[in-house]
Amino acid sequence: MPSQFESMPSSPALLHRRQWMAMALTAGAATALWPAAHAVAVQVTPSATPQDQLIMGISMNNLLSLDPAGATGNGVVEIAANLYDFLIELHPEDTTRIEPGLAQRWEVGADGRSLVFHLREGARFQSGAPVTAQDAAWSLHRVLRLNLALATPWKGYGFTAKNAERQIRALDERTLRIDLPIATDPKMVLYTLATSVSAAVLDRQTVLLHEKDGDLGAAWLNTHAAGSGAFRLDQWRAKEILMMSRFDGYWRGPARLRRVVMRHMTESQSLRLMLARGDLDMATGLSVPDIQALKTTPGMVVHTVQRGTMYYVAMSMQDSKFADPRVRQAVRSLIDYQGIDRAVMPFYGRLQQRPVPLGLSATLPQPGYVLDVPAARALLAQAGLGDGFDTTIRVVAEAPFINIATSVQSTLAQAGIRASVLPGTGNQVYGAMRERKFEIVVGRGGGGAEPHPHSSLRALAYNTDNRDAARLTNFQGWRTGFYSPRLNGMIEQALLEPDPGAQQRAYQAIQRVYEEEVGPILPISQMVETVVYRNTVQGYVGHPSATTRLHGVFKASAPLGAAGHG
Repeated sequence: MPSQFESMPSSPALLHRRQWMAMALTAGAATALWPAAHAVAVQVTPSATPQDQLIMGISMNNLLSLDPAGATGNGVVEIAANLYDFLIELHPEDTTRIEPGLAQRWEVGADGRSLVFHLREGARFQSGAPVTAQDAAWSLHRVLRLNLALATPWKGYGFTAKNAERQIRALDERTLRIDLPIATDPKMVLYTLATSVSAAVLDRQTVLLHEKDGDLGAAWLNTHAAGSGAFRLDQWRAKEILMMSRFDGYWRGPARLRRVVMRHMTESQSLRLMLARGDLDMATGLSVPDIQALKTTPGMVVHTVQRGTMYYVAMSMQDSKFADPRVRQAVRSLIDYQGIDRAVMPFYGRLQQRPVPLGLSATLPQPGYVLDVPAARALLAQAGLGDGFDTTIRVVAEAPFINIATSVQSTLAQAGIRASVLPGTGNQVYGAMRERKFEIVVGRGGGGAEPHPHSSLRALAYNTDNRDAARLTNFQGWRTGFYSPRLNGMIEQALLEPDPGAQQRAYQAIQRVYEEEVGPILPISQMVETVVYRNTVQGYVGHPSATTRLHGVFKASAPLGAAGHG
């Protein structure tokens, strides 16, 4: 372990650093016992972390794999964006603006059915091998051959394991051609290439050195990396620590930080205390009271960025009760949207009751759902459930999920629906969804990384095959058993509409039909990620698609004044 921190100063400072390391490696177990009043009294101290390292406190509960073919969740996207490069990127302040990555330029065919990328010279993997178009093509072939969760968008564009090598091919060392098997909106394909972990370009030779039994390196890549990004992976221990160190041969030039250390921490009081006394530089997942307090603390910056994913209440239409649209409508009337927005969601999300994210031209105004217990009772009576019923709510045992679930449990009870809350890990909750073995889930999902209505609609409402055997597990519409041929057709047609005005109207019509059919996934809030960091941290820009890159981040040598808000 000392070699991981070889730049630490000696003598008394070294002793302090070693004390910090020992404390950090216990993930703040002792500090979790401090009462809230104690944390309030702590004053911000000069940074105790190494000057050339960024120490982050984050939740890794949903970080299950680092393999770009199968890793899901926002947490892994930021990690992948620093270990790997993508062909293209989206500008963090205007996500409709596509910028060069490994590809310095590209063309879209006149018919919208082909994409040609010209890779830059000089880019190398961390192994020292040059990045080639063959690596880029093989990386996408691998996603389709393994057919894990991240293959879903590519299959939606018509790619399969059988046609991948024909449709995605290197014309030479620097030229990649992608021919779209079916008609689609090429903007969506570009956005996916810029935002999906599946689009990371892998070092083919290194991965195949670790192949076992034809797995294309999948077992090895669960806990290792083979990229060309600004940082290389030193180690990852699940739900404990992830460490990355600077790749000095990076084609954009070496990162300003020598190392990034991510600690698994979920207790807000511990995060707040460690930020205040300089044991952490940055943290996510703090509670609203702790964020509010840190927002007014000198030396702290509260940075928020709107994501495209939704917090939602989802019902399983595999359950006979929720197969009845009157019951789903009753539940829709038994959510205190405004109360949750005021009390639970500050710094976590913004009120949104539509399946299309805020900020897009096609997004309709809010439908105006409110808590209406009499209306819900009447609907339940019409469905023959006037006495209510028993059910369960599965939820990740973290804020704000558990707070939303508690609110929903309370308001459901007002109409006689007796709900037991079943907290668990992300794998337990979403695993039950993937197996279609749940009744109600309070969760977060949808597309939204791509700034296009199809991204969320594909994730939340689209389901082309409702059979259990279809196993469309990455479509949340399939997970809930929602199957609407009418909506499927509308979504497919809207994607192909070449006229922007007509396409916008088509997506607005889809939102109205989803409301009319009472889709079982009820959006309640659009995700906002809040990052709190010490103001010695400079150059940090959170990305709406979660592809936040740390290449330009550095630490000033001294605190830079008062609290801030980003």
